[in-house]
Amino acid sequence: MSDHEQLESQIDQWRGYVQRRRAISAGDVEEMEDHLREQVTDLTSTGLDDDEAFLVSVKRMGNLDEVSREFAREHSDRLWKQLVLVPEAPDGGTRLWRELGVVLALAIGAGIAVKAGIELIDDELVVMRNIGLFVLPFLAGYFAWKRKLTWRVAGVLLVPFAVLAVVLNVYPFEPEGSTLFLAASHSIVALWALVSVTYAGGRWRSDARRMDYVRFTGELVIYFVLLALGGGVLIGLTLGTLGLVGIDFEPVLEAWILPFCVPGALIVAAWLVEAKQNVVENIAPVLTRVFTPLTIVMLLVFLGAFATAGGPLGADRELLILMDAVLVLVLSLLLYSISARDALAPPGLFDVLQLVLVVAALAVDAVALSAMLTRIAEFGFSANKVAALGLNLVLLVHLAWSAWLSVGFLRGARPFGPIERWQTRYLPAYAVWAAIVVVVFPPVFAFA
Repeated sequence: MSDHEQLESQIDQWRGYVQRRRAISAGDVEEMEDHLREQVTDLTSTGLDDDEAFLVSVKRMGNLDEVSREFAREHSDRLWKQLVLVPEAPDGGTRLWRELGVVLALAIGAGIAVKAGIELIDDELVVMRNIGLFVLPFLAGYFAWKRKLTWRVAGVLLVPFAVLAVVLNVYPFEPEGSTLFLAASHSIVALWALVSVTYAGGRWRSDARRMDYVRFTGELVIYFVLLALGGGVLIGLTLGTLGLVGIDFEPVLEAWILPFCVPGALIVAAWLVEAKQNVVENIAPVLTRVFTPLTIVMLLVFLGAFATAGGPLGADRELLILMDAVLVLVLSLLLYSISARDALAPPGLFDVLQLVLVVAALAVDAVALSAMLTRIAEFGFSANKVAALGLNLVLLVHLAWSAWLSVGFLRGARPFGPIERWQTRYLPAYAVWAAIVVVVFPPVFAFA
């Protein structure tokens, strides 16, 4: 291991130790890490080697337990045990109420954008391919406000947002064409990548910030589903009650409640994740430990289904689509479990299960790729086939190197840090591929 890799490993271990201090938020950990790195750089410039500089810098950072207690006193609203934001100081109350006001305004704004789009655009296909542009800029706006994003970074981000808007609305897509669906679906991925820049406060190169965004995405899904389930129960009870007295509530539901509540719930869920950064941290390891073995079983079932399909040409198109969906699910589970893992913990049984999961996913990916290549050779190229092929190749590289790094970790040849860094540094590949599908595919395949 090189000196630089050893230093990065030590910093990873230090960061994992600090992150376990519940009173310290992810943003504060990032600030502390920056300060630590600055001190290491200053000390190495005076002649100390990396190990010496790291030890001296950590010593200068002070006692972390005391730092944690100080943060708990000064930032009581961050304590993970709190279930309601109840500030202790008038200033904190003003800040929290102001943030809540901003969140509600953005949630209503997203609802108005969706409602206006539905009312002004008399075309469901046009509305659906622009749905990301109606909602996600408001989420990006929330993080831009919260992270105090500079006008320069905000201006740079407006360019790709504008490009996507132009492409989705100016390209002469054929109705019901493959490239229309591909552009609409992949634009969500590209837009989500742009939101990550605002989430990171413009520091998109930071591995820690990217992993935080992975964790945020997983927790956002959990909160959004909980809000949707709760809202669904309330709506169902309302429909049933009003129906008993002869009032038809469905027109109001379809015309007003759903267009406002669904996008608004996404903004509110993001705020809840930010406000309660560590509450779901206790749930994440449980979820990953439950779903990892279940997903392994599902992958084995898929391999069996493919084996009985009669070879690559016998594989049904829908089966290949389901395989890709499962591979994306596996990738999400892998990323979320890595984001929730204690980087300092030694290899254990769950790490072995994760490796089995990745290897099984690689097997599914390999047979799916062989089926796709066989179908392309037999039936020729199409936008759907090439898009699926590209996604599977991107997944293959991601999973293969993850498996290689995991083997090294289980053998004790390397720490857990490189596995984390590989996930975060490879994520932009998905955004790049999504952008290619949105911008390049339509003209290449004649917008069909």
